[in-house]
Amino acid sequence: MAAAAGLPDGAAATRAETVRLARRLGRDDYLLSVDVESGFSDDPAEVAALAVELAGFGAVGINLEDGRPDGTLAPVELHAAKVAAVKAAVPELFVNARTDTYWCGHDEPEPETVRRLDAYRRAGADGVFVPGLSEPAAIAELVGGLSVPLNVLWTPTGPSLAELAGLGVARVSTGGLLYRAALAAAVATAAAVASGGPVGPLPGYAEVQALSGS
Repeated sequence: MAAAAGLPDGAAATRAETVRLARRLGRDDYLLSVDVESGFSDDPAEVAALAVELAGFGAVGINLEDGRPDGTLAPVELHAAKVAAVKAAVPELFVNARTDTYWCGHDEPEPETVRRLDAYRRAGADGVFVPGLSEPAAIAELVGGLSVPLNVLWTPTGPSLAELAGLGVARVSTGGLLYRAALAAAVATAAAVASGGPVGPLPGYAEVQALSGS
């Protein structure tokens, strides 16, 4: 979404776009979970107010991450305070507390991940998310010590969906994968048109309209 809006991702620059998109998507009957980065604020009260607004649009959950734009991690106490504030303001909202210990290249990601996830769980997190965690043994060990569902990010070189399920992973995200795949396909198609190469197969207009619900 950040790339589509011409804005940097993970830099607290997309609050308005996030709210606008959630307002539009929340009208439908699927379950809507919203990625709010770090809450677009380091004030737990402001993060809670955003959660209330999103829940009002129909969101049933949020992802709340502790990674910062400079590649560091927010203090564990601060992120736990954000989780607690959201749960106090909107108890029914599913809070998926994300830690970027693996993505930020922490020197000892495994013990730090456990420490942070435990703090977020005690603050009220309903689930936890560890992008970058892909080693099967590490996933299984983490699942064994958790009392809340674990969410991981699918990667081309990591376990398959079936393997992740077998390891006890409860939720799998694709992140920006589908957007990047669509962008790559668009660029490849434009290049094929320019060079006279083959294009397709492609869905027809009627199929596109059906998929869009129009």
